[in-house]
Amino acid sequence: MKIEDKKELMKQIRDEVLDLKKSPLYKFRTENHYFPVIGEGSHNAKIMFIGEAPGRNEAKTGKPFCGSAGKILDELLENAGIKREDVYIGNILKDRPQQNRDPLPNEIKIYGPFLDRQINIIQPKVIATLGRYSMDYIMRKFGLESQLLPIGQMHGKVFDAKAEYGDVKIAVLYHPAVAIYNNKTKDTLKEDFMILKNFI
Repeated sequence: MKIEDKKELMKQIRDEVLDLKKSPLYKFRTENHYFPVIGEGSHNAKIMFIGEAPGRNEAKTGKPFCGSAGKILDELLENAGIKREDVYIGNILKDRPQQNRDPLPNEIKIYGPFLDRQINIIQPKVIATLGRYSMDYIMRKFGLESQLLPIGQMHGKVFDAKAEYGDVKIAVLYHPAVAIYNNKTKDTLKEDFMILKNFI
């Protein structure tokens, strides 16, 4: 698929999300003059990172991972020798939940299909899940739910899966936000991120 076509398909997703009145998060977004956060990065990325939902900084700018968790993500990428502009970064939810709470099942159901379309547009070789909601969604999407365990037992592991466009690897990682107040987890994340070097 040509890059122009990929960009056009991403724009369609953005337009649809902007007008997504059926979402319970639509009113919260419009009342607060927030932006939907569709995703950012290379449309030909080999690695696609998927988080859970935008936070306040993200909703104010429309950019994913631009707050404290974003700074840690940048550090982790740099440490692994990966350039942020070479990867694609998105979330399951495209709108910010109130008080940065966890995504609800009905919200994941509404926004999940947009993420599915994004995966087929980017066609990454590796999907790196950030956090347990992303892990759960992606593992189920690719029929690997029988291998699901708590993220403490899954992080740092890579699974083989089949996408519509071909083979894909799923790398399970902690969400960078868990490392904001915990240096031990940050060390674990640094270690786990090194796995991705093999796929650059």
